[in-house]
Amino acid sequence: MKPAAFDYVRADSVAHAVQALAAAGDEAKIIAGGQSLLPMMNFRLVKPSVLVDINHIAGLAEVRERGGRLVLGALVRHRVTASDPLIRRHVPVLSAAMKHVAHLTVRNRGTFCGSICHADPAAEMPMLALLLNAAVHIASPRGARVVPAAAFFVGALATALAHDELVTEIEIDTLPAGTGWGFEEFARRHGDYALAAVAVTLQRRRGVAVDVRIAVMGVGEMAIRLHAVERVLEGSDFSDARLGEAVALLRSEIEPNSDLNASADFRRHLAGGLARRALGDAWGRAKEQSVA
Repeated sequence: MKPAAFDYVRADSVAHAVQALAAAGDEAKIIAGGQSLLPMMNFRLVKPSVLVDINHIAGLAEVRERGGRLVLGALVRHRVTASDPLIRRHVPVLSAAMKHVAHLTVRNRGTFCGSICHADPAAEMPMLALLLNAAVHIASPRGARVVPAAAFFVGALATALAHDELVTEIEIDTLPAGTGWGFEEFARRHGDYALAAVAVTLQRRRGVAVDVRIAVMGVGEMAIRLHAVERVLEGSDFSDARLGEAVALLRSEIEPNSDLNASADFRRHLAGGLARRALGDAWGRAKEQSVA
């Protein structure tokens, strides 16, 4: 199929882009990578009257450090997120997860920020944004604002972004040296949407786990941080009994749907198994931290 007719605006600045969005009312869409938007337009699931192209705005394709965190600009591609040396050094769980995203052609064009804005419940990026305490930086004709990832995602394919707002960058935590991490995903074929995925980070001090984080996706209307599970594991020595308790709690906390690919019961069972593996990997990778 072909998309409905639309006008095209090549934005040369953030101000130009948000002005074009505002002028079009709620009829405009931003295009950066277009790996989700264009198929939806071809099937006429969305029919924007205007596409605002941000690919020529300078300064949006950088990964940089700022205030002890990493900042990913709106045009940072998936392939860069997977290979950038700053991300590999400071956030290895993100580098590892990005290798599961779609296929090489998609990773060459798709953007990290674009996937955050698309908010697909079966995509890795929203889950990682929650895991890494992301802050979403947004520009609009009214000025700039910053929204925590936990408030940015409001449902399946739904965010707190207004029609005249543009995500300019996303800021994420760096992980202290020696942080353990784990990432597990199951899909029928490499590059397919995952039936479930789990991401974990933790530190080890005096033989117990601290700053435990666990996030899941593919098992509900949107990716989620499992704070109750984190509390069970905080301060534990990751004994089999404590891991079993955490996995059982995880399965009770999630609300997966049944669809053509898997039943809700299968997804619940799968998520628990993936979590046990990811938690074990994170504990095994964690290095004992000195206590000041």
